[in-house]
Order: sequence, then C-alpha cells, then structure tokens
Amino acid sequence: MLKSGGSNLEKILRSGLHAVTAEIGPPKHSSPEKIIGHTDMLRGYVDAANITDCQSAVVRMSSISAALHIQNSGLESVIQITCRDRNRIAIQSDLLGAYSLGLKNVLCLSGDHQVFGNHPTAKNVYDIDSVQLIQLTRRMRDEKLFFSGEPIKEHEPRFFIGAVANPFADPFEYQVDRLEKKINAGAEFIQTQCIYDMERFARFMELCVERGIHERAYILAGVTPLKSGRAARFMQTCVPGITVPEDIVRRLTDAPDPKAEGISICKEQIRFISENIKGLSGFHIMAISWEEAVPEIVKGAGLCRRQ
Repeated sequence: MLKSGGSNLEKILRSGLHAVTAEIGPPKHSSPEKIIGHTDMLRGYVDAANITDCQSAVVRMSSISAALHIQNSGLESVIQITCRDRNRIAIQSDLLGAYSLGLKNVLCLSGDHQVFGNHPTAKNVYDIDSVQLIQLTRRMRDEKLFFSGEPIKEHEPRFFIGAVANPFADPFEYQVDRLEKKINAGAEFIQTQCIYDMERFARFMELCVERGIHERAYILAGVTPLKSGRAARFMQTCVPGITVPEDIVRRLTDAPDPKAEGISICKEQIRFISENIKGLSGFHIMAISWEEAVPEIVKGAGLCRRQ
C-alpha cells in the first residue's frame, strides 16, 4: 500500500518499468506560454517533467506555479524545492500549497549558491539542509507531523519524494555515502547529475549495487545533450562536479552539425548505460534550454514511447 499520493511516476517505478523524466526551466517572466509549448512537445515521450526552482540562483517563475501550468496541460510534474531561499516555515507552506494543487512529486535540493546567479548579494537562508528537508517532508507524510513536531490533524501532503546524486564530485566514495544518507532520510527516487564519464559512473553504480542502495530507491541516470564543442568545453572546465571526456569535446568541435552530433552522443550514452550498467530504474534527460531535443533522444535511444 502506497503511503504517498500515488503519482504516475511512482506507479511506473513501482511496477518495475523504467521511467523517463525530463526537465523544463520556468521563464524569466510571467507568461506560461513557452512552458506550455514545451509540455505539448514532451507529452507522450516522458513520464514526468522536473520544474526547476530558480536554477543557477537566477530569478524565474516559481516551480510550483510553473508546475501547475504544465500539469494542467497534461504532463505530470516534479516540483523542485530548494533550501537556499526559504526557511522551514516557508518550505512547509509551499509543500502544503503544492499538494493542494494536485502536485504529487517533489525533488529536495540544497540549491545553487546565490553568488552564481543574478542577485549575488542576496542573503541565502539554508535554515535546513537537503537531507533534513527530505527527512522532514517524509515525516509530514508518514507521521503527520510538521517540522516542529506539531501534529497535522488532517490532509497531510503525501508526496513521492526525490533527491539528487552526483557521482562525479570528490571525494568519490563519499558520494555513495551521501546518497545512502539521503535514502536513509526518506528519499524514494534519485536523479543523478549529467553523465559523460561512463567509467566513473559504472564504478559508482557498482558500489550502489554492492550496498543494495538500488533496491531501496529508484535511481534515474541523468544525461544532457550538448549543442557544441564550446558548450562541452565550458561544461568540462567551468562547471564543478561534472567530468566531460576530451573525446566528446573533440567530436562536437569537429562535427559539421554539432547539434545533431550532440543528440547522437546522448543517444549512444543512453544505449551504453542501458546495456552495461546495472541497478538503474530509468533516465532523467536534462536538455538545458533545448527541450525540443528530448523526443528525438527518446525515440533514437530506443526508450519506449510513454502512454
């Protein structure tokens, strides 16, 4: 018996089918037109779409309001909640409000530091960290308790709770420990950072399988298509916690059509992971500001068309 609200994503994962999720970035304005267009494009190809929460610490439409537009357009959403911008009072208020709107999946994150965004002098909050957020959100659902311990008398938010993992941050072994810590706190599905270094990711998943972590939460492998050699070089040299092998940079730099090559590489990555790496329950496709690439990737990689 499910303790959560029984989202479509949860049902697919619990049935043993591999899930496919994508990501939609809310706009830096108040019109939902573009994200609704992206929803129309992704519907039928993914099981749910993450709605980012002011990613890179840049002000955008709220994850919750954007998720409602997307869900009303026929695609299930995964709201993101970060600890950067809210204290525990605001977090609980947003969780109650989001669930009241029919949003059933939540991804718990620390959030990118504000110095990287468009308000670098803003004050961060970090009243709680991401592990505490997972634990306390799970307690709201399963024990009907607010973060303070006060009872929720009725209508508790029954989210399907997710978290993230970065197999490429250092120290390497600690990332497996941190993932297990999040699962111990109550995370039920995991989306990884984007994968380019297949050897390191394979080692990460071997450790997860050895420790039975993959049996306690559903792990979705994150992939991100790159548009150009310049984008690959930027990812390689300027984005902490991501490893991009030199041969990928070279392929994109030398390709006559870098976008087509980026999609081909992403499809190859999905096929390689599917055939060679155990312990996974699906894929999370993060086509950053390139949502139109997702259907071609899903079809070309042999992932099932979603119902």
